[in-house]
Amino acid sequence: MSEFQELSHQIELVSLAEEAQQSAILNDLIEEGLESGSVALILEAFPIEDRARLWRLLPLELHIEVLTEMRAEVRLSIIESLSDVELKLTLAKLDNLSLIEWADSLPDEIISDAIRLIEKSELELYDQASEFEEEELGRWAERKIITLPFNITVEKGTLLMERYSYDTPQQVYLINRRKQFKGAVNYYDILRADSGVRLKSLAIDHVTTLNSKLSLQEGIDGLGQCSLSALPVVDDDQTLIGEIDWKFALNTQREIYETRLMAGTGMDEGDDLFAPVLKSSRKRGLWLGINLFTAILASVTIGLFEDVITQVVALAVLMPIVASMGGIAGSQTLTLMVRAMALNQIAPGNRFALLKNELGIGSINGLLWALIIGGIAGVWFQSMLLGGTIALAIVVNIITAALFGVIIPIVLDKFKLDPALAGSVILTTVTDVVGFFAFLGTASLVML
Repeated sequence: MSEFQELSHQIELVSLAEEAQQSAILNDLIEEGLESGSVALILEAFPIEDRARLWRLLPLELHIEVLTEMRAEVRLSIIESLSDVELKLTLAKLDNLSLIEWADSLPDEIISDAIRLIEKSELELYDQASEFEEEELGRWAERKIITLPFNITVEKGTLLMERYSYDTPQQVYLINRRKQFKGAVNYYDILRADSGVRLKSLAIDHVTTLNSKLSLQEGIDGLGQCSLSALPVVDDDQTLIGEIDWKFALNTQREIYETRLMAGTGMDEGDDLFAPVLKSSRKRGLWLGINLFTAILASVTIGLFEDVITQVVALAVLMPIVASMGGIAGSQTLTLMVRAMALNQIAPGNRFALLKNELGIGSINGLLWALIIGGIAGVWFQSMLLGGTIALAIVVNIITAALFGVIIPIVLDKFKLDPALAGSVILTTVTDVVGFFAFLGTASLVML
């Protein structure tokens, strides 16, 4: 079983279990080695009220890690469900990198509380990171690294390493008195070396350093071109700031890819699979409004000849709007589904809840934009009957788009077809056919 298939199985196990059994299942999975990132993906696959409850069932030491691994909207949904006491206890456990990750997505008052509550040492590291811009490598460098003077012996270096309480590192970094980078040594090479050997003689050859002012993408590219699992990050004077490792690089690349994928439909990488219906309707409605503007431009071009066309031809002028509104609404749902399926967050236990959520969003946006478009069409062609006809078609088509945006990728996946490649083509066909049929069929009954 692949990693993604296993994750889907785990989501199904939790979703189909009784509430009283879910805690035991989650803890068993964690004891078997389930990482915090996978736990976050499991919780993201549940509606908001369920994920907050499941998060509380996790071991306390995983609370911050799991929240940090979550998408911004998911994290916020859980934080907003906490009592004042729970929130303060949670914020007090933040480390500097988690606070940096959270700072861009949480209300200012919560971040201010976190700054007051976290440990002084973590706050100092947070302040250092905040000196860099959001897209600069120095902001995201891991500052909790082991540093040793480059000219001391292994015996003294081993004693100095005992003062660090960090997890076992891959590499130890060598510095001079001014904290400038002088080399890197494999941690296990130090443990195996004779006590009298000097650390600088164990240094790895030709370690590439990354400037703290590089962009995230440039830093990731630099890491990808070397064989080490982590690279040091330095400033212009070669002062050691921290490191970035392959795990950070993979997570960042995934976020960059998802940001580009979601941006194509006016959505955000941090969007929640089970975001509240009204909130999602507002966010997606804006993109539908933008799309409406471009669709009207096409219709206005055709409508320039309205003084020489008949009432029936007016239907042809408005048809592109019906098709376009259904198309963009469907692509939003489809994109959300494709991302969730790529992460194996879709399981039999949560499909109906997701479908209900998307139908709710489609109903609200369908009614809202039907009123707007129907009013514009009625005034434009001086026919409220025509306005009502297109309004009905818009409602039907946007709800249909939400329905098939969920169903199509699931069906394609059953037939071992890639929803990301085939889904949009099929969905566009469905929304065009349904939209035109609803529009022209209604018109033939009430207008001719």
